[in-house]
Amino acid sequence: MKIICTTLFGLESPTKDDLLGIGYPKEDITVTDGVVTLDASDDTWKIDLARVNMWVRHAERVFFEAGEFDADTFDMFFDGTKSISWSDYIPRDYAFVVNGFSRKSKLFGVPALQSLSKKAIVDSLIASRNIKDGVVAEDADKGTVRIQFGIVNDHVRMMIDSSGDGLHKRGYRPLTHEAPIRETLASGMISIARYTPFGAEALYDPFCGSGTIVIEAAMKACSIAPGKNRRFAYTGLPYIGGQPYRIALAEALDLEDTSPMDDIFFRGSDIDPKAVKSACANAKSAGVDKFVRFDVCDCFKLTPEVLCGKTGFDRNLVITNPPYGGRLMTPEEADKIYRRIASTYLTRDGKCRKGVRLSVISPDDTFEKATGFKADKRYKLYNGNIKCQLNNYFRLGER
Repeated sequence: MKIICTTLFGLESPTKDDLLGIGYPKEDITVTDGVVTLDASDDTWKIDLARVNMWVRHAERVFFEAGEFDADTFDMFFDGTKSISWSDYIPRDYAFVVNGFSRKSKLFGVPALQSLSKKAIVDSLIASRNIKDGVVAEDADKGTVRIQFGIVNDHVRMMIDSSGDGLHKRGYRPLTHEAPIRETLASGMISIARYTPFGAEALYDPFCGSGTIVIEAAMKACSIAPGKNRRFAYTGLPYIGGQPYRIALAEALDLEDTSPMDDIFFRGSDIDPKAVKSACANAKSAGVDKFVRFDVCDCFKLTPEVLCGKTGFDRNLVITNPPYGGRLMTPEEADKIYRRIASTYLTRDGKCRKGVRLSVISPDDTFEKATGFKADKRYKLYNGNIKCQLNNYFRLGER
């Protein structure tokens, strides 16, 4: 059985690391654009599915494969879809919906393919269940199976959604500030910035908003499973049920380490008191309120010297998702903020001031263009549909 994790572009490698962290061998993991696939054992795939949903921090959804085939014509697509034993995956009387995508393939009309696949699945169910009147009953009150096809280079993969709501919905953030960053992307920023908790470096977000970056860092440090506070669609499928979820949750609770810390490694601030209040509430909901600190503060008063005094650490990772043009303000206003961030934490030659390193996400290369400083390391990411760049500065300057 193949378990498929879909990701935002740029978060494939951190998602692979999630699977390695769970304990799966690297030879069972395949990475392609926006997709990380785990080859699971036929005997254990249900508990594997539950563990993957529970623990992946960077994926958007988890699917399991119903079948795959090649198709470059509508007839081949219809026949391949119909040949799958859908009665094994769609419980009797359950409703089902089909979505999908096509990339680099001759078949590219997604709405037409959705309609065609729906008809093929209905024909398959009629034949396998010997339905005399030719009508497949669908009762959404009993349950709904969400099917997705993916066509890449004329190869079709039929998948069933096991997550339900997107995995970025951790369940701890009912309160949100304006334009919050996705939890999966926030976690990805931390991983890509190579932050190691409980070392000699604190993590600080000076534009914390609803606190997502800080909370995600603390959850990872405390080994709190990202899926701990939510439910998953697979539990509603009779052939999987709730037992795998209960096993995965029990394992997750056993692995948590929320013992008291001597220091506070995870901090954030915002100039908006409402945002700080929201961040504190979200941290409590996530179970990390004892390990984080949020307060009201003007970012540009947090010089490296002030920041070191505030955190008590000689080294600090300043990692943030500042407001930017098209999100909360004009591009000109965003450029002004970028330049002020640079003048606060970088030297005049674009290197890090003593006591800090800097990681800032911005639409594409707008931070570099506004400041004139090329990042020491840059990564292409997506914030929803917005193409972004994570700008990492870590070389120490002399001025």
